[in-house]
Amino acid sequence: MQPVVETLAGLERRIEISVMLADVEKAVQAELKRVSRTAKAPGFRPGKVPMAMLERTHAAGIRYDAINNKVGQAFEQAVEASGLRIAGSPKLETKTEGTPEGTLAFYAVFEVYPEVTLPDLSTLKIKRAVTTVGDAEVQSTVDILRKQRAEYAARDGRAAVDEDRVTLDFLGTIDGVAFDGGKAEDFPFVLGQGRMLPEFEVAVRGLKAGESKVFPLAFPADYGGKDVAGKTAEFTITVKEVAEPVLPVVDAEFAKSLGQTEGDVEKLLADIRGNIEREVKARTLARTKNSVMDALIVSATFDIPKALVESECESRVQAARAELTQRGVPNADKMPIPADTFTAEAERRVRLGLLVSELVQKAQLQPKPEQVRARIEEFAANYEKPAEVVSYYLSDRARRTEVEGIVLEDNVVQHALSVAQVEDEQVPFDQVMGTA
Repeated sequence: MQPVVETLAGLERRIEISVMLADVEKAVQAELKRVSRTAKAPGFRPGKVPMAMLERTHAAGIRYDAINNKVGQAFEQAVEASGLRIAGSPKLETKTEGTPEGTLAFYAVFEVYPEVTLPDLSTLKIKRAVTTVGDAEVQSTVDILRKQRAEYAARDGRAAVDEDRVTLDFLGTIDGVAFDGGKAEDFPFVLGQGRMLPEFEVAVRGLKAGESKVFPLAFPADYGGKDVAGKTAEFTITVKEVAEPVLPVVDAEFAKSLGQTEGDVEKLLADIRGNIEREVKARTLARTKNSVMDALIVSATFDIPKALVESECESRVQAARAELTQRGVPNADKMPIPADTFTAEAERRVRLGLLVSELVQKAQLQPKPEQVRARIEEFAANYEKPAEVVSYYLSDRARRTEVEGIVLEDNVVQHALSVAQVEDEQVPFDQVMGTA
């Protein structure tokens, strides 16, 4: 008989299921007989324990498991008969009224997957990120690499400016009392890199070796040091040395320092250009993908299962604890992290997951083996031994599945771009690389 499915609210449904007590007891007795073959008890040989004793010691637990198994089977049969797609696990409620004698009846309350209606992709407005990589961008990258390998030369009488390495003594006090971490001697840092608080760097700029300054510094309320957070300290600094950065010349030695074994500057520049182009491609694609997903999600009006959102929130909590553990935070695995912190993100991920899944099925966008291999080869090109990287990914199912997911998203993006209203958005190189 077709089960009666009640619609409660939104995606929530309810089905009545029942099991016969006789079937439960039959299962209990069968399990007791199985247990009796190897059961042990003081004063009895193995397998010779009286059934009455086993019933007293084991029947309750066996009966509990038998009921759960029978209810589970009944629920699966009801779901299969109804043709429903269940999202999450059902919640069982005992039915107490109108239940025939010899029967256990329950209400199974659960959620179903929504019917996902895809938007008309031709109406979507998408911004496609475009970034040019030319000689100027290559030179900018070379300059960064030179700065990373800078040596410093002390200059007498030089007023400190950004990029200089300044060595100084400092002492901080709050209400005239020194505090932990507020004192250092011969402390070096590169000015302008944001290593120190802005007020500190402002005070150092323009000072020469041998000069001192006293200034107030207000610690932010969210500062890492709880003892000083939100308080104002008085700092005394004395500059010991101001050293000017000396950048390496772009020559054979510089090329070798960057892994170009032949010391060929032209090959080095070609490699840098290739690396930049791959990185820019990946980053602009990520921006474009976000634009596609934003456009899709704005068009989505269907309900999403709460169970899937809760599961996603819990996954985010576990990921957050794992990250804290990696950082060395004590007892990170027990740290209370409210799951509802991730609700908005979880709802977006679940909604997008349902949308993308439907689009993939309708438009046949499943990743092809040759696409997966091409993506792996593109990724491997960033490594010294690309062939080994390719082999590693192709031989590892989990890694390959990860790449398949990336290719699937790429396919969705390209499909959307082929039919949507697309506007190219010029993104400056520094901005797309995060160096602006």
